[in-house]
Amino acid sequence: MTFELVLFFILAAIAVATAVGMVLSKNSVYAALYLVTNFISVAIFYLLLDAPFISLAQVTVYAGAIMVLFLFVIMLLGAEKIAPELNWRDMAIPLVLAAALMVEAGLLFVQRFSQPFTASADGAAFADPMSMSVTLFVDYLLPIQVTGVLLLVAMVGAIVLSKPEKKGQA
Repeated sequence: MTFELVLFFILAAIAVATAVGMVLSKNSVYAALYLVTNFISVAIFYLLLDAPFISLAQVTVYAGAIMVLFLFVIMLLGAEKIAPELNWRDMAIPLVLAAALMVEAGLLFVQRFSQPFTASADGAAFADPMSMSVTLFVDYLLPIQVTGVLLLVAMVGAIVLSKPEKKGQA
């Protein structure tokens, strides 16, 4: 067993444990911290796949900026505690949908590994930060800007929704 394989299994266990902890946590701040740990383990997965730029982007964008935004909204809204009781009757539809998603993922997994692998592009070209930045900021400039505007609108919306209403105004 190689070092990379052992590290993969350890990271996979951490990623699954933090994902389960995030879903089952009753405190939303703890859930956000579980999510940060999950993002960091995914970034290490990218390092194992020899993709340092994507790993750095994972840590910077998701574990950094997005989680700061999530924690900002959680603290601004004062929603540290999630409802303590879980009604299992309300969970029927999400559980059925989750089971359908798992079956679909299993079928895709079997289909993917039953076919021979054909490489469509050179992986080294996507690991280069220069080519990656040209692809992101030249070829996909509009989606990057739309994503930035959506995040800005979400932050402004959270601030507007969390402001208390003044007495005497309609």
